[in-house]
Parts: sequence; C-alpha cells; structure tokens
Amino acid sequence: MMTRLFGAVFGGAQAGNVKMVSPADVRQWIDAGQAVVIDVREVNEHAAERIKGAINLPLSTFEVSQLPAIPEGAKLVFHCRSGQRCGMAAAKAVGAGYSGEINRMEGGIMAWRGMGYPVE
Repeated sequence: MMTRLFGAVFGGAQAGNVKMVSPADVRQWIDAGQAVVIDVREVNEHAAERIKGAINLPLSTFEVSQLPAIPEGAKLVFHCRSGQRCGMAAAKAVGAGYSGEINRMEGGIMAWRGMGYPVE
C-alpha cells in the first residue's frame, strides 16, 4: 500500500483524497475566498516570497496536527517551490490519517509566478 500511495502521490496521479490542481484553479479558489493555502517550503523561502495569505508549515517540521480547520466549502491546498515537497507533505498527512481532500498545486510557486500571478 505504501508503494501505491507514495507512487501515486509523487508520480502526479490522483490518489484517494490527494489531487493535483493547476495554479489557475488555486488562483480561482483564492479569489473566491475558498482556499486555505499551506506553503510547505522552509521559513526562509516563505519569507523571500509567498502567495498572499499562505500559511507556512515547513515540510521539515510538518505535522498534520498543525493544519488549520478548513471552513466548509473551502479547499486545502499544499504548495512548495516546484511541486515535489507538497507531495511529501500530502503523503505525511494521509499517512497520519488526514481524510479530507488535499489539493497539490502543480509546479509550485515557480508555476504560480510563471502564470504571472502575484507574490509578496
């Protein structure tokens, strides 16, 4: 099962409650007030640039218990620099029993910037 879970999460396929989503989808959700964005990059990376409103929970110290409550109708989104670490965070969350939907932003903040979306 772990191979299947990690292979699907890291390979980009959808696995159970983990879904890959585009920066455009995330932007739409943010604009509509329907996203809780979790930045799993390290503190210094988050300090250098971030998506407005993103909560920094670095992968190196990530614990599923740190996740904020997700309001009804909102989407939980994990992002990192390029899309890899958010997969690791998603795997940790699923492994710890998180059963809500997790959306991984494909391409991370690099893809976000590539779309011309703002960073702080």
